[in-house]
Amino acid sequence: MKVIQPKPFTFEAGPRAVLLLHGFTGHTADVRILGRFLQKKGYTSHAPIYRGHGVPPEELIKTGPEQWWEDVLSAYKHLKDLGYEEIAVCGLSLGGVLSLKLAYSTNVKAVIPMCAPMFFDNEKQLTSGFQFFSKEYKQLEGKDEETIEEEVQYLMDNSSEMFTNLGKLIKEVQGNVDTIYTPTFVVQAKLDKMINPESATYIYENVEAEHKTIKWYEESGHVITIDKEKEQLNEDIYQFLESLEWEQ
Repeated sequence: MKVIQPKPFTFEAGPRAVLLLHGFTGHTADVRILGRFLQKKGYTSHAPIYRGHGVPPEELIKTGPEQWWEDVLSAYKHLKDLGYEEIAVCGLSLGGVLSLKLAYSTNVKAVIPMCAPMFFDNEKQLTSGFQFFSKEYKQLEGKDEETIEEEVQYLMDNSSEMFTNLGKLIKEVQGNVDTIYTPTFVVQAKLDKMINPESATYIYENVEAEHKTIKWYEESGHVITIDKEKEQLNEDIYQFLESLEWEQ
């Protein structure tokens, strides 16, 4: 069975733009509901897919944070090339880490990290999450159990470099959070089992933005954008964006 490959999306509306960044092993489905919601509220949004994501996991382990960062910069440029001058960035998990990196590397209107790790103390959760994702993908491809077991073992044996580089990215961003002055809305799910939730407090306390806020969502897990409180999250993000001083 062929797995349908997800695609990047651009939902155009008004002159204010939001770059939406998905999580590790995820793709645009992570942020599509939020994108459509923002479009209805008059905001344009664009969501890329980083290299190695939305495709078989064998492709993912051939990539790493350097390529994913290049893809984020290309997505930012895509919005600029379309004529959008004011761009906020909102990212989930790995996307939250990359959104913070974008906030101190370029000129963004605001940054919204959601369930973004700041401590690489969760390698076990990440590797088991990758293992689960790989197995699930191969089941969707219709492979038998023995083949799945062999192929997943190969992936686990050959993914250590990717995880090492991911750890370096998280550490790099953690060390630069205090150079962020752009308005910041930190989002964290209380039931998050994937990352250390203290990451949210770290981001909130260390960004230098005058306009910053943090919110904990009591009933949500790691992929907060599609969990129980997604409607409230969408509304909160919209209200935060509305609180900014946009030029138009």
